[in-house]
Amino acid sequence: MTAPRNSMSLHNMANSSQPIRVCFLIDRLMMGGTETQLLALIRNLDRSLIQPYLALLDGEEEASRALEPAGCPVTRLGVKRLLCLGSLGKLLAFCRFLRRERIDVLQVYFPDSTYFGTLAGRLAGVRSILRTRNNINHWMTATHRLLGQILNRWVTVTVCNCEAAREAILADERPDPDSVVVIENGVDIERFAHISPVSPKRDRSRPRRVGMVANLRPVKGVDLFIQAAAIVAAKAPDVTFHVAGEGPQRPELQDSIKGLGLVDRLQLHGRVDDIPMFLAELDVAVLSSRAEGMPNALLEYMAAGRPIVAANVGGVPSVASQGVHAWLVTPESPELLAEALSGLLDNPRRAAELAAAGREHVQSRFSRAASVGRFERLFRDVSSA
Repeated sequence: MTAPRNSMSLHNMANSSQPIRVCFLIDRLMMGGTETQLLALIRNLDRSLIQPYLALLDGEEEASRALEPAGCPVTRLGVKRLLCLGSLGKLLAFCRFLRRERIDVLQVYFPDSTYFGTLAGRLAGVRSILRTRNNINHWMTATHRLLGQILNRWVTVTVCNCEAAREAILADERPDPDSVVVIENGVDIERFAHISPVSPKRDRSRPRRVGMVANLRPVKGVDLFIQAAAIVAAKAPDVTFHVAGEGPQRPELQDSIKGLGLVDRLQLHGRVDDIPMFLAELDVAVLSSRAEGMPNALLEYMAAGRPIVAANVGGVPSVASQGVHAWLVTPESPELLAEALSGLLDNPRRAAELAAAGREHVQSRFSRAASVGRFERLFRDVSSA
């Protein structure tokens, strides 16, 4: 199947008498960017065109079960480790499931699900297998690259969420360039519509708030944010700092906060369910990641109309232009991050201009409906090729 690089030709979907059966396979569900985009896609697909199924390699824990979408059949495969004898029986059971449900398209996420699902889909005779790559391969080893190159012959299309991710997979795994397409992430604009624009005038009656939404993992650079916060805090006693998100790095980050004397100034809020409310209270939003594909947090910041300081990594500059929609800085530099934060905090008029431009940009280009529509066209294309 050959597809253009950044878009798929539009087919007449109304001619199909039966919805296309699409099974999504992912390791488990959690509050991560890829999972959030997948769940939103499942919820918003037109059921007259696409019948979704969700399969989880594991997903037995309560946190994953709580995120399972309504109105979509969910199958938990119970695969704890790929390289064990018990997983072979579960792979064969998944093959039977794919044949029984007459799955037309299998879309796989993350390495373990990609290896397991691609083989199962091939054995079951699934017509189209889609591989998903929403990052710039910062995690890859030589073994992963080799396995990716082997799987190229079985994968129909690889879907990336930004051009930077596409370029990374072309360099590392060398698939046919025409088989790698970009479908950008979308954001639910309506969730953030009630948030008032930031004021171009400084309100001296309240503390100023700087924050970020991120899982507490090294790649997200929360440690860099904490270091930058220490620099800003020393010059601006009225600024507080906030992080929405949870993860394995929490103990290390708490030690850093204590060591830098920020216990009363910087709060790790843990999991925050109401992200729009969290963002509505920020004067500046931060993305300090070491690597990214197309970050959901950046889209949410823009939809909420917040001034943004972001590390210039991966797909970030394809979403937000420097000095137009956000202030982009060299990654892994707490000093530059702090300088940019101070600049926006001290110039609320400039901050408000960036925020307004970002909000308008995300509304016009990155809506959820636009992203879902592109996936629906892709499923139609690969199932009819």
